Amino acid sequence: MDTIASFFSFITTPVSWVIVQFHTVYGSIFGPDTGWAWGLSIVSLVVLIRICLIPLFVKQIKATRAMQTLQPEMKKIQERYKNDKQRQSEEMMKLYKESGTNPLSSCLPILAQSPFFFALYHVLNGIASGKTIGVINDSLLESARKAHIFGAPLAAKFKDNADTLHALGATVTDVRVVTAIMIVLMSASQFYTQRQLMTKNVDTSVKTPFMQQQKMLMYVFPIMFAVFGINFPVGVLVYWLTTNVWTMGQQMYVIRNNPTPGSKAQAAYLERLTGHVTHHGKVRSRGARVIVKAIVAKGRERNEAERKFINSLTKAGLTAQADGNVVKSDSQTVAQAEDGTPTTAAGAPRRQQPKRQSKSQRQSGAKQPHEAEPDDEPSAPSPSPTKSEEPQDAKPAPPQQTPKPGSGTRSKAQSGQRKGGQRPKSSSKK
Repeated sequence: MDTIASFFSFITTPVSWVIVQFHTVYGSIFGPDTGWAWGLSIVSLVVLIRICLIPLFVKQIKATRAMQTLQPEMKKIQERYKNDKQRQSEEMMKLYKESGTNPLSSCLPILAQSPFFFALYHVLNGIASGKTIGVINDSLLESARKAHIFGAPLAAKFKDNADTLHALGATVTDVRVVTAIMIVLMSASQFYTQRQLMTKNVDTSVKTPFMQQQKMLMYVFPIMFAVFGINFPVGVLVYWLTTNVWTMGQQMYVIRNNPTPGSKAQAAYLERLTGHVTHHGKVRSRGARVIVKAIVAKGRERNEAERKFINSLTKAGLTAQADGNVVKSDSQTVAQAEDGTPTTAAGAPRRQQPKRQSKSQRQSGAKQPHEAEPDDEPSAPSPSPTKSEEPQDAKPAPPQQTPKPGSGTRSKAQSGQRKGGQRPKSSSKK
């Protein structure tokens, strides 16, 4: 570990300088030799580093989701070229290039944070051995060696013997209790972060090997932290616990406000967004507009939660636009539901169809044309057939009783007969 820490010694001076600047601020409040001053300096160092790594974290989210999208295609390539590893690698690289995805992007925050982690370890190891390092001079070194966090010195380790800890002004019991609690909290925070990612923010519609890998890492990482944690100084444990808590909070924010499509988190988010949009009649936040825009662009490829969201807007008389905004739909138009069935928009009056009459009702209505049902609308009288339309060879039909306008009988067009006079019969059928 000392060899690896020495390799990152080029960043030791900047890290020690940042810690000293924060220590100057907190030392004026809590005292320069207190554990609060040095501990909060390390916490502030973590917060500063993680703020600088936010752009990389955004790239990590995009890369992770792109990898989840490519998992079915990757599985097909692996099955197709399972006996040709070289061709399999070439097809994988071609797939990454076509989709613009880099598998290493998901590891960028960890890789970028590693130099700061090992530089801090190198600084704390120098404090434990009584050596000045970076901008930490003799007076700051002596102040850091006196600083204790709940009775444990910053440079103390879980495996240190009694003589080493006595030189730092601490006991074995105090150091091991504090370090054990911090290791448990560090492992628990890592487990919870990975668990909420697996249970809430994973597309459950696609079963891929990537999900199995993430599930395995959910149990492997906490064990690794527990094993390596007994070799870390208390100051490094403070650093790592702080960065785990930051990651957990950051992950919770992303899951709540920008969930993975097809996940349980997206269903919960769209349910909240539906209530918000139907109450206010519009989409307020920029992030919500981006999500609505993506849902509209999918068309019929939307998942169940997205279809439910669009249908809920339709029932509320709203329509999602291609730019992500939501507007009120026209009350006189007929909207098309997600499954392709035409549905009347909210507020549009439905056209009432006339009631179907039985044969006896039609016959009685024909005999009594003056008795019209109140629900039927008066129909226009049928035009009398012209002279040219009268059959020439047929005998004149006996006069029939013409129903008055407003009668309950159906017209000839409704009963399947042609309006006007009948066609003349051909000579062959006389």
